[in-house]
Amino acid sequence: MSFDVAIIGGGLAGLSAAARLSAGGARVLVAEARPALGGRASSFTDPVTGEAVDNGQHLLLGCYRETFEFLARVGASGNVRLQGALEVPMIDEAGHATTLRCPPLPSPYHLMAGILEWDAIGLRDRLSALRLAAPVRQARRFLLGGKGWLPASPDETVESWLTRWGQARRLREMLWEPLALAALNQPAHEAAAPPFVRVLAQMLGPDPADSAIAMPVRPLTAMYAEPARAFVESCGGQVRTSSPARVRVANGRVAAIEIRGEPAAAPLVILAVPWFALADAVAGDTAALAPVLAAARSAAASPIVTVNLWFDREVLPGPFVGLPGRTFQWVFDKRQVLGDSAAHLSFVSSGAASVVTASNEMLAETAFDELAAALPAVRSARLLRSLVVRERRATFSLAPGQPARPDARTGVAGLLLAGDWTETGLPATIEGAVMSGHRAAELIQQAADHGRTPGLGVADSGSSDPLPAEARPGRQAWSADR
Repeated sequence: MSFDVAIIGGGLAGLSAAARLSAGGARVLVAEARPALGGRASSFTDPVTGEAVDNGQHLLLGCYRETFEFLARVGASGNVRLQGALEVPMIDEAGHATTLRCPPLPSPYHLMAGILEWDAIGLRDRLSALRLAAPVRQARRFLLGGKGWLPASPDETVESWLTRWGQARRLREMLWEPLALAALNQPAHEAAAPPFVRVLAQMLGPDPADSAIAMPVRPLTAMYAEPARAFVESCGGQVRTSSPARVRVANGRVAAIEIRGEPAAAPLVILAVPWFALADAVAGDTAALAPVLAAARSAAASPIVTVNLWFDREVLPGPFVGLPGRTFQWVFDKRQVLGDSAAHLSFVSSGAASVVTASNEMLAETAFDELAAALPAVRSARLLRSLVVRERRATFSLAPGQPARPDARTGVAGLLLAGDWTETGLPATIEGAVMSGHRAAELIQQAADHGRTPGLGVADSGSSDPLPAEARPGRQAWSADR
C-alpha cells in the first residue's frame, strides 16, 4: 500500500502531525520503534499491581491551545480535567501549608491579585511581582509578532532575569523558580530566560484560564496516543509499533523509506524523533542535514526522575501538592486517573541530574521522608510498593550556549522535522511537541496546495522543485479541519 506521508516517530509530535494530515484527507503511515506509542509521554503496565503507570507526570496548561485542538480532533478532550482557575497548593520547607489561588479577574490581574493575597510570602515580597508586568507585556507583544526591546536576553539565565526585574528571594523560591523548574526541567540558575518568559507570556494571555492547570484523568497512552491511533486508522492510515524506520536520502531528496528493513512507499516524510535518535533515522547522502545532525549530537540532555509509591490508604488531601526546595518538587495523587480506591502517589524530580544515578531504595526513601516531613500523618500509613522511573534524556538542555534548534524545514526535498526540540520558542513541553507536529503538517498541506515539495528550508518560501507526480495528493486541498 502506498501512502501520502510517512511519519517516523509515534510520540506527541508524530501523532499530532498524523492526525492533522489525516483530517485533511492524506493517507498517513506512522512508524514507531517502541512496542507502544507515546515516546517520552507514555504509559506501561506495572507487573506487580497491574496498573498503567505513566513514565512521568505530565501536565497541561489552559494556554495549550494546539494541544487541546489535537485532543478534540482525535476525540480525547474528556481525558483531561482543567481547573476553573489557577490553584496551587504548596507546603514550604518549614511545613507551612499554603495555596496560591487566583480570583476571577481578567488576565494578568488575576495572577497579581492571587499573589498579593498569598500568605506564603510577606507583603513587600508580593509587591515585587508587579515589576514583571512590563517584561511580560512586552513578551506578549513578541508572541503576537510585535517589535521593540527584547524581554529577555538569550545569554541570561532565569535566575539572573528574575533578579534583574527585582523579584524578591522568597517569591522566587516559592513561585517563579518552581515554575521554571517544572516548565524547563532545569534549575533557574542553569536554564536560559527566553523560553521561561515565553511560558509566562502564554500563561498570562487574554483568558484567565490560560494559567489554569489541566491534569490527565487517564494514563497517558490511553489519554491521547490510542485515540490518535484510532483516528488515523479511521481515516485510512496505518499506525505501526515495534517498527524502527529509516529514511534514505539521495540527490538532495527522499529516496527511500525502510521500516523494519522493508521498503515503504511514501514520497514525503516527517521525522518526529527525539534529537538523540535523529542520526539513526537517516541514511545515505546526508550532507544537506549536516548542520542539524551536528546540533543534535552536541545537544545536552536534562533528566527527570519519578518515584511511584503505593500506600495502604489515602495520604494526600488533594490531587497534587508542591514541595518547593525539596528533591521531589511535586507529588500527585493518581486517584483521579486510576479511581478513588487507588493509594498511588507519583513524586517528580525535575532537573534531576544530581539524583538520577542514586539507587532505587534511596530515591524511594527520599520521596517518602520528604512527604512525611511535610505531612506527618503519612508516617501512620503503610508503604506497600515503590517503583522508580528514570528518563535520563527527558528533555533537551535550555542552558545558554546550547546549539540552535532546527526549523521544521530541512535541506532535503520531501523531508521535514517535528519534535519538541525543533524551534517552537517553547521548552520541551506537550504544547511544544504538538506545535511542531502541526507545523510540519501545515508545511506539507501548503506545499501540496501550491504544487511544491516541502522541506527545502528557505527555498520553500518561494518556488522550488515541483512535487513529483507520485507525491501529488489524490485529494484536493488538504485542510487542517475535518
